[in-house]
Amino acid sequence: MNRPQRIRQLLDAGLAPLECVVDDESHLHAGHAGAASGGGHYRLRLVSARFEGLNKVARHRLVYDCLGEMMQKEIHALAMTLLTPDEAKSA
Repeated sequence: MNRPQRIRQLLDAGLAPLECVVDDESHLHAGHAGAASGGGHYRLRLVSARFEGLNKVARHRLVYDCLGEMMQKEIHALAMTLLTPDEAKSA
């Protein structure tokens, strides 16, 4: 299983998203000091009812909690768009 698939699997289990799109942008950061350690660069769009009533920081913490050790070793950078279902409809 590749990293984007593993990211989706962990987020599916923890946040039951209605939408989960993970784009691997690691190739755009070749030669970057952080990429040298093997950690990848990813962009995430996630829509989940679990984000209802939570501010941006709390939403990010939920994602970090789901990804656990991947954030320490396999993910160097993660750009996130985290939306509730209602926010996704109006976006």
